[in-house]
Amino acid sequence: MKFQDKLQVLRKQKGMSQEKLAEKIGISRQAVAKWEAGQSYPDMNKLIILSDLFRISIDKLVKNYDDENCLYGYTKQDHYIDEKVIDFLCRAKKSTYAGKGLESTSSRPNSHDFQYVENDLKYIDTYLGGEKFAGEEALWCNDFPFWSMNYIGRIIADGFSGDFLKECLLLVPKEYPYRGPLVYQNGEYKYHCIVNGKFEWFNGYEEIFYNDIKVYECIFHGGCIK
Repeated sequence: MKFQDKLQVLRKQKGMSQEKLAEKIGISRQAVAKWEAGQSYPDMNKLIILSDLFRISIDKLVKNYDDENCLYGYTKQDHYIDEKVIDFLCRAKKSTYAGKGLESTSSRPNSHDFQYVENDLKYIDTYLGGEKFAGEEALWCNDFPFWSMNYIGRIIADGFSGDFLKECLLLVPKEYPYRGPLVYQNGEYKYHCIVNGKFEWFNGYEEIFYNDIKVYECIFHGGCIK
């Protein structure tokens, strides 16, 4: 793949127009158009800016590759910082288990599976068990996996409410798009969630109290994959 083709792919994956890219670099839209048409080539200073912007080495950016995966190996993992992906993940969570969505076909014996798709993005949540459970949520772009989260939890006392848990998960915040909000209460039920790390690499713990007695706990961790 030549530089002009890679530049178009990278720009579109970022959801940027030629005008927007030109604005970030400090040049005219016509200059970007000429780069993508192969009519001109950026100088070293502009290549450094493009490298930082798209999180791809200059070497990978300028060298020709027959295999497009040489490019995708860098750009797909960059998807996680895109606000579009965070919004998609939150919508997917609200539309599946938390929103009492319909289960999809089991991927493993007796597994519970949920799937949500929008254009090139796909979300799959699959778990085993009930009162004691374990599962995984993951994201794909054009069937290329780039993020995953594993979780394991259990009910530890009487009074647990699955509906309250789903109520919490429906409130998943964009700042911490993993489980529920950091703190939430409804009547005698209280929900707490602790998160360490960032979207690229994180771990956390959630718990539910009923009448000040802990009735549920869940541990989760995950991050970007390639």
